[in-house]
Amino acid sequence: MSVNHYLIWIGLLILAGCGNKKNRPAGFEGKTKKDAISFAPKVTGRILKIYVTEGQTVKKGDTLALLDVPEVSAKIAQARGAVNAAAAQEQMARKGATADQLKQLQAKYRGLKEQYAFAQKSFDRATHMYNDSLMSPQAYDEAYAKLQGARAQYDAVVAEMDDVKKGTRLEKVEMAAGQASQAKGVLQEANVAYSERYVIATNDMEIETISLNTGELATAGFALFNGYIPGSTWFRFTVPESKIAGYKKGQQVNIQVAYNKEALNGSILYIKQLTRYADITTAYPDYQLQDAVYEIKVTPAEPEKAGNILVNANVLLK
Repeated sequence: MSVNHYLIWIGLLILAGCGNKKNRPAGFEGKTKKDAISFAPKVTGRILKIYVTEGQTVKKGDTLALLDVPEVSAKIAQARGAVNAAAAQEQMARKGATADQLKQLQAKYRGLKEQYAFAQKSFDRATHMYNDSLMSPQAYDEAYAKLQGARAQYDAVVAEMDDVKKGTRLEKVEMAAGQASQAKGVLQEANVAYSERYVIATNDMEIETISLNTGELATAGFALFNGYIPGSTWFRFTVPESKIAGYKKGQQVNIQVAYNKEALNGSILYIKQLTRYADITTAYPDYQLQDAVYEIKVTPAEPEKAGNILVNANVLLK
């Protein structure tokens, strides 16, 4: 390429750049924003039914979807069984031995008492015979061992009888009560999880997208419904440091919507510095490299009127 052709090419680029600047709007371009919100299930389950559609506005407390959670149903059945068993243990600990158990213990006491008395008599006879040299030391030791065994069994049943008369120890009663309370807590947790099969709106919402369809698996925490909070429209602009002096917090400004030329009034809510150059919203980012870039958030004076503006639509700050 010759030098003349090169100079002509540079001149055309300069003229094109000047023409683009003439076509630029007078002011700073920005974007229309709304506060986003999403609803997700707390438990994992398969979607049985979806009660809303995209584009619909729902109110707080509305049912959005129903999930099938068979695992939770099984946990509820297990928890109920544990509650019944723990409650029976607590009741038994508080009431102590039953009448039949007491009869069995009394019969055991009488039988061991007779065995101990017989062992004592047998040992007394063995003692006389041993003293008269009529019994060997081995036989005498066996009689003594039988007496000690009968005495140990008799002492044990006497302790059991005494324990029954005094009632169940307080520690055992408290332990049984604690186990019953723990089982009830597990059942309550399972019931709460079962109630979470309904996905409920916790806030008013304009539904933009529904991520899954009926029959698909929705995992816990996955954003199933996405959208915006009604009446939360605001406008975002990015202004370079060299032009920020013309704006301040609380200032009243005029805004024009690009696609329908609608004029709106608003006030500056805040001005903050941006840390990334890519965060600018203007279509003509010819800022100086040394300039800091600031974000201006403008809230509309008439939120209902601004609510009809499309999200991410271009707007002009005049």
